[in-house]
Amino acid sequence: MEEKIAFKNLHSREYQGHKKKVHSVAWNCTGTKLASGSVDQTARVWHIEPHGHGKAKDIELKGHTDSVDQLCWDPKHADLIATASGDKTVRLWDARSGKCSQQAELSGENINITYKPDGTHIAVGNRDDELTILDVRKFKPIHRRKFSYEVNEIAWNMTGDMFFLTTGNVLAYPLLRPVDTLMAHTAGCYCIAIDPTGRYFAVGSADSLVSLWDISEMLCVRTFTKLEWPVRTISFNYTGDYIASASEDLFIDISNVHTGRTVHQIPCRAAMNSVEWNPKYNLLAYAGDDKNKYSADEGVFRIFGFESS
Repeated sequence: MEEKIAFKNLHSREYQGHKKKVHSVAWNCTGTKLASGSVDQTARVWHIEPHGHGKAKDIELKGHTDSVDQLCWDPKHADLIATASGDKTVRLWDARSGKCSQQAELSGENINITYKPDGTHIAVGNRDDELTILDVRKFKPIHRRKFSYEVNEIAWNMTGDMFFLTTGNVLAYPLLRPVDTLMAHTAGCYCIAIDPTGRYFAVGSADSLVSLWDISEMLCVRTFTKLEWPVRTISFNYTGDYIASASEDLFIDISNVHTGRTVHQIPCRAAMNSVEWNPKYNLLAYAGDDKNKYSADEGVFRIFGFESS
């Protein structure tokens, strides 16, 4: 049964802490902590009360010497988080202490990172379209593969036997040999999200469309057409009923996955870099290129989904 959300009764809260713009937001597996990665070379972990009104406590993760472009949580451990940075390192942190427990030096500027759903491996992509797979226990690279085409984002399916690259290529895992090439868009693909029920995945493209795919059939089921600029970031909510997508358009679109219709739009003041739904509640974190009145980066992210009191 699809759940209905009274979007009109919901509003956003702002969280401030970074000195420069926030590139990435990600929830931990229990939905109680949110991490943010910023151009200010730090990541922060925020303890978020889904129904609370208190000030969010945060802890700073310091050590990178370049922008923290993307981060992801261990899918099995609510306090372990991995960060990818332009300083060529990938770091593993304990969110309770704020200490870095592992570090790997890779060959290029890292721009994306994702965990395998069983928590055993981490995949990292860099600006030179090279993919590195790390064994989490030893924190050492076990595979390296350079691609001759642009790789913008990467994702495993829920079972971990397929690996997606947002060029429209699907690889078998762990051999990383091509299984399928999907032609859906007339321009480059920038982002990918896997629906939490494991039934669909979605791809956002420079042609401003979001395409929805049936994983078992590898067929495009529908497209979402509300945005007018290249789609930078997409995310499914925890039930798989809604998908949020964002770009340089000054709103985030929330559409019904089953009908393709827009159910709500969240106004924004700038281009968005990252949207991510909480894995347990209908809370959507989002961050973009917001500036203050002095034209400096605001360094904020927001969470939509709180009841307006």
